[in-house]
Amino acid sequence: MSLHLQVRLATQELRLLEDEKLLVAYPVSTAANGPGMRAGSGCTPLGKHHIRLKIGEKCPLNTVFVGRRPTGEIYTPELGREYPHRDWVLTRILWLSGLEPGKNRGGDCDTLRRFIYIHGTDQESLLGQPVSHGCIRMNNNDLVNLFDAVSNNMIVDIRQ
Repeated sequence: MSLHLQVRLATQELRLLEDEKLLVAYPVSTAANGPGMRAGSGCTPLGKHHIRLKIGEKCPLNTVFVGRRPTGEIYTPELGREYPHRDWVLTRILWLSGLEPGKNRGGDCDTLRRFIYIHGTDQESLLGQPVSHGCIRMNNNDLVNLFDAVSNNMIVDIRQ
């Protein structure tokens, strides 16, 4: 029995699988710039990754994170209007690390050093569309459920 995640850019979907059996699928938003590995590209990296670190366990729904730390704020539409240019990282973070040297690990293509996460978003109405800056955005309630089902070092396969 092998639980793992699969992210499909073509369908903007994150899937939790046990071996090859689909357990649950969630709509996501990946990068508006499409797939890509390079730092500064604003793209979502492809290939095999693992969850390096789970951040935010027991934080309230819509907790705001900056630099992977809770700010003490809880996101509201009013807060969003006050800071319209913030790229909101909310609720939980699954920080990804690449497993393929030269593709998504090391050098200027390192997923971990690019700070690529699966995280909650303030733009839940845009899920299913590629609108992120590289990360994988999820519905906040879905992310809480997923967070409890996954573990550090779980494989995450991001594919076209």
